[in-house]
Amino acid sequence: MPARAVFPDGTTGAQVDSFARQYLWAAGLDFDHGTGHGVGSYLSVHEGPARISKLGTAALRRGMILSNEPGYYKTGHYGIRIENLVLVVEAAPMPNAEKPLNAFETLTLAPIDRRLVLPELLTAEEIAWLERYHARVAETLSPLVDAETRAWLAAATRPLPGSKPDGPAVA
Repeated sequence: MPARAVFPDGTTGAQVDSFARQYLWAAGLDFDHGTGHGVGSYLSVHEGPARISKLGTAALRRGMILSNEPGYYKTGHYGIRIENLVLVVEAAPMPNAEKPLNAFETLTLAPIDRRLVLPELLTAEEIAWLERYHARVAETLSPLVDAETRAWLAAATRPLPGSKPDGPAVA
């Protein structure tokens, strides 16, 4: 999942793209679109040269904003896609790191529909990421919305049954 990726300076979008595809590939599946694209210049929807795709040859540099939108579509049946914007930032320090490391800070703050999440298919780390993300969404947005929306937001971001959010705040 690119949102949780940590990668050395100089890493290209093509290298990060494979993180998003690895689980589909393991099941014999793939998607035909890129995982993400650059945004933020001249109101362009798909700004280059930075992109997270099989063709992404540009290095991802700190300060770049990209979409993170892996998805899968089964023709004639369904489609699934989550889309957030992410900022390339310096990763948390790691002991013995040999190169400067980068990570993504998620900029978009919208709940992920938990009705589409099967917790039994997620690792503990993935569940923790989702819970921290939802906690950040609720904490950031709750003071900004009316009581009715705040109630909806609390329900939409409540923890998955049996999960225990812990660890550092999600980036």
